Amino acid sequence: MTAIRLLLVDDDPLVRAGLSLMLGGAEDIEIVGEAGDGQEVEALVDRTLPDVVLMDIRMPAVDGLTATERLRARPDAPQVVVLTTFHADEQVLRALRAGAAGFVLKDTPPAQILDAVRRVAGGDPVLSPTVTRQLMAHAAGAAADTRRSRARERLAALAEREREVAVAVGRGLSNAEIAAELFMSVATVKAHVSRALAKLGLNNRVQIALLAYDAGLLEEDGH
Repeated sequence: MTAIRLLLVDDDPLVRAGLSLMLGGAEDIEIVGEAGDGQEVEALVDRTLPDVVLMDIRMPAVDGLTATERLRARPDAPQVVVLTTFHADEQVLRALRAGAAGFVLKDTPPAQILDAVRRVAGGDPVLSPTVTRQLMAHAAGAAADTRRSRARERLAALAEREREVAVAVGRGLSNAEIAAELFMSVATVKAHVSRALAKLGLNNRVQIALLAYDAGLLEEDGH
C-alpha cells in the first residue's frame, strides 16, 4: 500500500508538532513536510509532491485562503483540507469555494482527522450536509441575491440530468445514493459529475454543492 503523502501548514510550531506526532504514527500516512506560513507552500509542494495539504487558515504573511487559491489553480494540485477553530466562518466558506475539499476543527479527535485525510486522498470531500447548511446560513446576506442570479446563469450550462445530479451532490449524497435515487448506475453518476465539473470550471464536489445552494436549487428541491 502506498502511503498518503501529507504536508502540514500551520504557523504554530506546537500545533505542527502535535499533528506530526498524531498523524505520522499511522502506517498509511507519510508527513513529507511542514510550513509555518502560506508563502512557503508552493515551493514545498513542488519539492515534496504531497497528496494532501492540511492547511491552517489564519497565518501572518500569506493566509491559508490565499495559499489554497494559489494551489488549487495549479495543474495536478494536491487536495487541501482546511484547519480551523470555527464551525461557521466566512473564510472557511471562501476556502471551500476556492477548491478546498473540506475542513476539520483543530479540536477534532485524532481518529477523525486521520479519517478526513484518508477520505480526501481517496477523492471524497469532507463536509457533512449539516455543516454545509450551517456554513451557508452563516454566509447568507446582502450578496445572496447577486450570488443566486450568477449561480443560476452558470448552472444553465448543465443538461437536465447533470442538474439533477448537481442538486443531489448539494444534498450531500454519495454516488451510490444518487444512483439509487435517480435510477442510474454509479458509473453514470460519476460521468455526470465529471461533465458538470468540466462545464462549470470547478474542481471538486464541494464546489458543486456550494453552487447548487447559491442558485437556490436545494430549497426548490425541498431538502
